[in-house]
Amino acid sequence: MSNNNHAGPHSSGKPLFESLSPERRKAMHQVIIASAIGNFVEWFDFAVYGFLAVIISQHFFPQGSPAIALLQTFAVFAVSFALRPLGGLFFGRLGDRIGRKRVLAITILLMASATALIGILPTYGAIGLAAPLLLALARCIQGFSAGGEYAGACTYVLEHAPTHQKARYGSLIPVSTFMAFASAAGLTLLLGMVLSEGAMQAWGWRVPFLIAAPLGLVGLYMRLHLEESPAFKTLQKAPETPHATVSETVKVHGATIVCLSAFISATALSFYMFTTYLVTYMQVAGNATIRTALLASLGALVFSGLLCPVIGRLSDRIGRRNTIRGACGSLMIAVFPAYYLAGSGELWSAMLGASLLAIGAVMCGVVTAVLLAEQFPTRVRYTASALCYNVAYTLFGGTAPLIATWLIDLTGHSLAPAFYLIAIAALALVGGSRLPESVNRSLDDHETSWHDNSTKKGHGTRPVPS
Repeated sequence: MSNNNHAGPHSSGKPLFESLSPERRKAMHQVIIASAIGNFVEWFDFAVYGFLAVIISQHFFPQGSPAIALLQTFAVFAVSFALRPLGGLFFGRLGDRIGRKRVLAITILLMASATALIGILPTYGAIGLAAPLLLALARCIQGFSAGGEYAGACTYVLEHAPTHQKARYGSLIPVSTFMAFASAAGLTLLLGMVLSEGAMQAWGWRVPFLIAAPLGLVGLYMRLHLEESPAFKTLQKAPETPHATVSETVKVHGATIVCLSAFISATALSFYMFTTYLVTYMQVAGNATIRTALLASLGALVFSGLLCPVIGRLSDRIGRRNTIRGACGSLMIAVFPAYYLAGSGELWSAMLGASLLAIGAVMCGVVTAVLLAEQFPTRVRYTASALCYNVAYTLFGGTAPLIATWLIDLTGHSLAPAFYLIAIAALALVGGSRLPESVNRSLDDHETSWHDNSTKKGHGTRPVPS
């Protein structure tokens, strides 16, 4: 199988939209902005929850041992992920039936509502055990709707993108993810600076959650005024192609689902260790102030957002397999110096440590965004990609802060989470290396030929044309 990574008229170093007609350039701008806003709302909530974990633990759980209260807070964080696979299957099937844009309108409405709900919940001191139960309920609603958001946004953007620029366009979705975390860190830091500790404890922590409501309404308006993706329109014109069931999707594309999920495990774990847990780690292991931890995280997050388009262009040039190898290798090499520096308690050392870990996390995130669309045909793309993404994020992303905290408590060693990340990165390297090279794959190829080839081969992939 040849790997003609430089093929195609769009593999040059032209600016992102230069090769498109004015009409298509305008449409791509609208598609990317509308998709990015919903993705921003999703990750902004997760980021705020992680950054304010200590305050949330004080408000929603009985006070005794601070460590136990923090573990309970991260447990609620993990529980919300349990509904992501269900949400992924539900919205994935719906998106493969009625279209991408309608489902994305539903998911952003649910996510924004659930996020804003957290901002108005009574505390444990006001209503007792009902407080953590309502917190968990709001997180579960958010997790269920988020199950259909990221894979759907990636699918929608990439089905509009030129074949040989898919990673360049797809990288703009991870940009919104990292910018959501950067915005959450910046807002949390700003509130801590302008509000007294008493005001922050009383009501300031609620502000970031309430911001999701107007953002969600803006995103909903934009999504309702978008066109459906070209690939889905093509599929709608082929009534002889039946909708695939979940069992058929798993049977035909099972090997691809397993291999892609194995790789996404490193994406999920590295992402949450870098974006969510590392802020807590800087404070616990390095005795850094929350201001120092947030500033270090903010710098690394901005660096990550700027790095995403660079990695996207690189992936379009060197191919998906080489990007996968580079991502896993970077994580395994950088994790120990990253944790060592992050635990120093010093601002610039912690920022450098977080940035080192960010390189592998960004590479994983960018190639994951494009693989979610490239590895499956249109008729099952939303369902299969949402299943891969959400199962991996439930098992390895939502549990990352909880397991990292538990490993340190169990071993007494602050670098214990680094060994965990290395093990998962090795698993991801094995799974990712078994995926076919898909850099030149068109996303609107004839569905029948793909399905027939998949059935004969026993998996959900087909050879890349030479």
